[in-house]
Amino acid sequence: MRIARHRIVTVLRERGQPFRAEWVERELPERVDPAKHVGLLATLHLDPAELADAPSP
Repeated sequence: MRIARHRIVTVLRERGQPFRAEWVERELPERVDPAKHVGLLATLHLDPAELADAPSP
C-alpha cells in the first residue's frame, strides 16, 4: 500500500497547516510507504488507511 504525497499535502493544507504541507512536499517521495513513515504519519495525525490509493484491479 502506498500513499500519494499530494493527498497528504492536500489534507494538511485543508487543516490550515501550510508549513507542514510544504515540508512534506520537499522531504517525502512522490509515493509514500506508510510502513516506513508510520511515525511521521502518526505525528501528523493522519490515518494511512484513509489516505491509501485505491488498489489496482
